[in-house]
Amino acid sequence: MTTYLKMDAPQPRHLDETAQGVLGAPQDRPEGPLKVSGRAVYAAEHELDNMADGFLVRATISKGRVVRIDEASVKAMPGVLAVISDERFLRNPAQGGAGAAPVQGAAEVAYFGQPIAVVVAETFEQARHAARSLKVEYAVEEADVDPETASKVDTPDRRQLDQGDIAAAMGDAPHAVDVTYTTPVQSSAPMEPHASIAEWDGDRLILRGSYQMLKFNRAELADSLGISAQNVRILSPYVGGGFGSKLGIAPEAVAASIAAQELGRPVRVVMARQQVFEGTMRRSETRQRIRLAADTEGRLTALGQEDRVSNLVGESFSEPTAQATHFLYGGENRRFKQEVARVNRTCAGSVRAPGEAVGMLALECAMDELAEAAGLDPIELRKRNIPDLHPESGIQYSARSLAACLDEGARRFGWSERSPEPGQRREGEWLIGLGMATAARANVLSEAQARVTLHPDGTALVETDMTDIGTGTYAVLRQLVAEMLGLPSEKVEARLGDTDLPPGPGSGGSWGASSSGSAAFLACRGIRQMLATKLGCTADELRLQDGTATGGNLRAPLADLLTDGPMVEEGHLVPGTTAKEFSQASYGAHFAEVAVNATTGETRVRRMLGVFAAGRILNEKTARSQCQGGMVWGIGAALTEEIAHDPRDGHIVNRDLAEYHVPVNLDVPQIEVAFLDERDDAACPIQSKGIGELGISGAGAAVVNAIYNACGVRVREYPATLDKVLAGLPAL
Repeated sequence: MTTYLKMDAPQPRHLDETAQGVLGAPQDRPEGPLKVSGRAVYAAEHELDNMADGFLVRATISKGRVVRIDEASVKAMPGVLAVISDERFLRNPAQGGAGAAPVQGAAEVAYFGQPIAVVVAETFEQARHAARSLKVEYAVEEADVDPETASKVDTPDRRQLDQGDIAAAMGDAPHAVDVTYTTPVQSSAPMEPHASIAEWDGDRLILRGSYQMLKFNRAELADSLGISAQNVRILSPYVGGGFGSKLGIAPEAVAASIAAQELGRPVRVVMARQQVFEGTMRRSETRQRIRLAADTEGRLTALGQEDRVSNLVGESFSEPTAQATHFLYGGENRRFKQEVARVNRTCAGSVRAPGEAVGMLALECAMDELAEAAGLDPIELRKRNIPDLHPESGIQYSARSLAACLDEGARRFGWSERSPEPGQRREGEWLIGLGMATAARANVLSEAQARVTLHPDGTALVETDMTDIGTGTYAVLRQLVAEMLGLPSEKVEARLGDTDLPPGPGSGGSWGASSSGSAAFLACRGIRQMLATKLGCTADELRLQDGTATGGNLRAPLADLLTDGPMVEEGHLVPGTTAKEFSQASYGAHFAEVAVNATTGETRVRRMLGVFAAGRILNEKTARSQCQGGMVWGIGAALTEEIAHDPRDGHIVNRDLAEYHVPVNLDVPQIEVAFLDERDDAACPIQSKGIGELGISGAGAAVVNAIYNACGVRVREYPATLDKVLAGLPAL
């Protein structure tokens, strides 16, 4: 049977009345011991009989056409089995989700590094050597590689808004700022490279891959190969990070599938680190003009965010830079505009909180600039501009604890000790500063299904094709089912990452735990109704704890109620009108203390605090880990992360983790995370909201604002490397 719910109304807080007491507890991840001991088998680690290895061949031009692939140049090399090029190969990685079909075609080259063939050999080393030796002839065309000078620029309608008269409001305001911030290209940089092993069982394809959204990935892979989705099974129980780059099927999956079918044996294709940088999603660079105007009391009268981003020709995705700006602050005169430069660079897509992660780097620094112009504390300015209703649509907000996060963060961090004048605190050659920024991430619910089985022996199983990319899905689903069925968590098994299981939403958009968790909750609610009927009480009277059911003055072990065998129920959640009737988001406040070297311009982050409100916290430990990880990414965005493109042909120069600088252990200080108690009845049946990407949203701006407070240098070109800080230091 199936328990179905469409979110057309706020839901009652049933989980506040359960008795087991495991939900929300800081429990360990059940698969953790497997991962830290190396026993969790990731995509590339499966060893199948008679398996061959493939290595992708990438284009060495930025635009043009493949004229000839000289297969004979490598066919005689040791171990080489085949050189395969096929128009079904992915030209661009798929974006993930229910969007357009993947862009295919190996012959037409759109960017440097585009996969054009795969060489298959008996070993990985043989395939790699042959792929690098393969001779390819091209017909070269002139490419556009610079977003600022691109010949083709689009203005998507969905990114445009004019409300009131922003120019007049800026001219009339006693306090205004008009500033431009830029952010560079970034990479998802997951620890586990993209990898796929394909094998065919007759007409059925089995792919062991590293992917985030299996329901959609199955359809994408089937569409690419021209087969029915029913003939595709994807297995992805463990994913070593994705951060958006594994939302959609990438080139190695299609190449492995075609090669395995042609050779009649399993084929493994693993991307080298350089291929991950060149052949998967990048975050677009942005140039953002922020205009803010405020009255004498510091209340916004104008707010504008106009930006330029880039992508390949034909791609519908564009970085939603102003996503949080629309709902975060008031101001009756508003202007939003986006330009998309069409360039011959790697495909741009979703990377670590698309929109807020880069849009708030600009917005939150500009808010600090306005606070200084208006003579207000940065926290006070933000609190004065929290709107009562959505400033554009007029709809109400769901649970929103932003002001409480700002106040609690200020109290915990010692904000009152901060001097509003830069450069006032010095320790030897180090200038010390404090900075803050708002955190916000739009909340989304996605359709999800899950199956729960309650066994007579007092154990339970929850099944869904939902993935765990290191975020704690195994733990959270186990805790939800344990709470609903009155079992210890260790009595519940979570089975994930298999498209033969009920389809979940996948890991992306910070919707996974709320969506899949709600589906599991609904399945358990159906089982609770069955148990209540067996016990002879109503579902509202039923109390389940430690394997015992009580209700209506009756009491029985669960085993006595399951004499007919296991109880099985599926839960099916569908988003509804609450998504349109309420502005839903998770909120928080970031605080950072930095030290800037007065001689070298080097910045060191000394401590950080994040205070967050994201509805019901389902597992305090995994939620804290998510926020800490996001704040680490914020440090990277503020200080180190930057993809460099060669201006001649657009190829990525720093295409590995030696040259693309993510924060390492010594870059990261003690990070404190605190959660405020919150329930959001409009968000989902379990009152939780997205938290995975909340931690990065605004975090980098808090660091850069702290740099200004330390030394008076306002860096508007991210990242704030020491050369940019040093250039302003002589003015002190």
